[in-house]
Amino acid sequence: MKEVSNSTREFLSKIFSEGKRFDGRGLTDLQDVTIEYGVSNKAEGSARVKLGKTEVIAGVKMVVGAPYPDSLDKGNLAVSGDLLPLASPRFEMGPPGFQGIEIPRLVDRVLRESGMIEFKKLVIEEGKKVWTLYVDLYPINDDGSLTDAATIACVAALYNAKMPVLDKEGNIDYEKEGKDKLPLNRDAIPLSFTFYKLGDSLILHPTREEEEACETKITFGVSEFNGELMVNSCQKGWEATLKKHEIDSMMDIIEKKYPEMRKKVAKHLK
Repeated sequence: MKEVSNSTREFLSKIFSEGKRFDGRGLTDLQDVTIEYGVSNKAEGSARVKLGKTEVIAGVKMVVGAPYPDSLDKGNLAVSGDLLPLASPRFEMGPPGFQGIEIPRLVDRVLRESGMIEFKKLVIEEGKKVWTLYVDLYPINDDGSLTDAATIACVAALYNAKMPVLDKEGNIDYEKEGKDKLPLNRDAIPLSFTFYKLGDSLILHPTREEEEACETKITFGVSEFNGELMVNSCQKGWEATLKKHEIDSMMDIIEKKYPEMRKKVAKHLK
């Protein structure tokens, strides 16, 4: 990961300790979200999401295949991503680096463990034939908070997706446009919250410069079930440690920020 200069890190640490940021937000203030649909006419569902200046495109493709051996009564999910150099000077051409592997896996866990996707309704013939969801991520601009933006893009693309039409032989009929929506628990709305730490300060939705100055990060996958907030996944990154009181503080922040972020996202979902 590219690092900022020591002078920049010291300056950011100082203003963070005063509860300030370059763009005028508070340390845990959220970025604005916009969502655009129909960016791909070949996908079953697609969306372009802007979180602040970070921009991600997500697409959903569905194919008929065999179920996984350990889940014969469920459909399949695979999330992948391609971190293109046009999105950030941190990304390079060639095989995916650690971040190119980490972000799709984080998003996969957020989606999978939230209960949003009704996998059992994706079964065509139990034990033999199911729908497989392929969700692809393409960052267009990375100005920080890429994992959180990618999660929103995937959720929006899944909400936008329609089931393909099968012909009499059980093959996809690409000449017909699907009308039925993908079976989802539309009350879940999974979101990720990636906290970054610099000194004693915790921040959400950093810009790229803020992100590069930080010492450690941790991502939580959060959704709602029967009116209760659920933390469904968690992964820490980088070497610096976190203290128990800091994790406790994050839980308090999530309790306040999930409803706020859910409202920002939900008004765009369709």
